[in-house]
Amino acid sequence: MTKKLRVLFVGDVVGAPGRKIVCQALPRLVHHWGLGLVVCNAENSAGGSGISKSCHEELVDAGVDVFTLGDHIYRRDEVFTLFEQSDRLLRSANFPPDSPGAESALVRARDGTLVGVFSLMGRTFMKPMDCPFRAADRVLERMATATRVIIVDVHAEATSEKQALGRYLDGRVSAVLGTHTHVPTADEQVFPGGTAYQTDVGMSGPYESIIGRKIDRVLAGVLSPVPCRFDVATGDVRLHGALIEIDPITGKADRIVRVRIDQEQARRLLTDPTSVAPY
Repeated sequence: MTKKLRVLFVGDVVGAPGRKIVCQALPRLVHHWGLGLVVCNAENSAGGSGISKSCHEELVDAGVDVFTLGDHIYRRDEVFTLFEQSDRLLRSANFPPDSPGAESALVRARDGTLVGVFSLMGRTFMKPMDCPFRAADRVLERMATATRVIIVDVHAEATSEKQALGRYLDGRVSAVLGTHTHVPTADEQVFPGGTAYQTDVGMSGPYESIIGRKIDRVLAGVLSPVPCRFDVATGDVRLHGALIEIDPITGKADRIVRVRIDQEQARRLLTDPTSVAPY
């Protein structure tokens, strides 16, 4: 029997609280769960908007192998230097062709399996972008000749658009995983063609918040036209994501499990050598 490849996709990391819990839990998860690859959406990892060199280094040291980004990708100038230093920091494939950053990556998992990763940006309630469906076709035409194990991050607002992309790519990729809304959905499943799917894997950050920001600051912003800084919240920090088991030969997913690790579970993982997070 072929040993399954386990891929962990970590949902949108928000600010220092999100980075901290990922850095606490992830090294132990890699070991205990036998993770072959870790993909992480980190577009909000630096102060809640964008990514910095130090944030990138923290998450790499914790065990992240590939980074997907999103609509806040260019918020910090440091990202342009990061693009020069790493080809594992990805912009969305349906950005205009001359946009800075790699649109896809081919990386070796810890068991040697070649894995393709790319990201797509939604167009409903988002900034105008090229067609994500045609962009996926273009990337897959190139990538499918190299590997059948392919992970796709769909960074979008509308659940219907994410579901449409998931169904469109069913049988052609191993997993389609949604990000951006910071709210985990309860619809994880494996489609008939063997593609694991979840509309949104959720946020890795503070849940005593409004999508990661301090409640009072967001309410002040919606109740008044006066500009208000949306600071990152700090309470009820959790790591959310999805664990996918994939046949490395066929590229088909056998299983997808929602991942939720709270602060107490992360603390136990960090301090108790015998502690293993459930999944």
